[in-house]
Amino acid sequence: MRLIDSHCHFDFAAFDKDRASVWRQCREAGVERIIIPGVSPPRWQALLDLVRSEPAWHAALGVHPWWVAESKCGAAQLQRDLAASLEANACVAIGECGLDGAIATPLEKQEEVFRAQLALAESLQLPLIVHARRCHNEMLHLLQAYRPSRGGVIHAFSGSVEIAREYWKLGFSLGAGGTITYDRAAKTRRAFAALPLEAIVLETDAPDMPLQGHQGQRNSPACLPRIARTLAELRGVSVETVADQTRRNTEALFSL
Repeated sequence: MRLIDSHCHFDFAAFDKDRASVWRQCREAGVERIIIPGVSPPRWQALLDLVRSEPAWHAALGVHPWWVAESKCGAAQLQRDLAASLEANACVAIGECGLDGAIATPLEKQEEVFRAQLALAESLQLPLIVHARRCHNEMLHLLQAYRPSRGGVIHAFSGSVEIAREYWKLGFSLGAGGTITYDRAAKTRRAFAALPLEAIVLETDAPDMPLQGHQGQRNSPACLPRIARTLAELRGVSVETVADQTRRNTEALFSL
């Protein structure tokens, strides 16, 4: 298999002690590239420095909704800072950004920062890596209003096939991760079984979102082949078919 992890926080401290050995495991497992999304301005530079050390690692930069509350400046300043960093560095996307209906930060504040990133995605012609949790109606409304021409990916999608198809119509791929390995995630498993394979990219969200049987443990991008195998089983196709198409989907989305 030749695979791309379209969403892995490989810059997080959880990998500081053994990042090199984890990357060797990835290569041995067939994981050839990793997209590493940025989540907050103070972490961007370290991420950019990291990806310069390995050509197969690709950076995205954004402001994650979990970090919106800690920002001391407004959306306009965040937009200017993000634009400057994106224009000065080779980044494949804007993100991770979006909305989260399960945190204390008011959605209105989150939307202000997300709108700034939506506008920037269009002006710089970059795809978006979108976090959308418990807010699909609000997210679809914003994406329909802005219609970003480069689209993007709905990271860690865990909704119904009907909602997934609405995102796909707007030019957004759906990220299939460790959730589909859980038997109890019936709705999400049905969605990924029914979507066109052209609409799906693979991801781990490591070190978060451990696979079934590994709850409480650090997730790893080396686990991506198991996600590919699970998706193949759900769809009744070969794992080679899943690996080939999702790799091509990811390459096209991020212009790799």
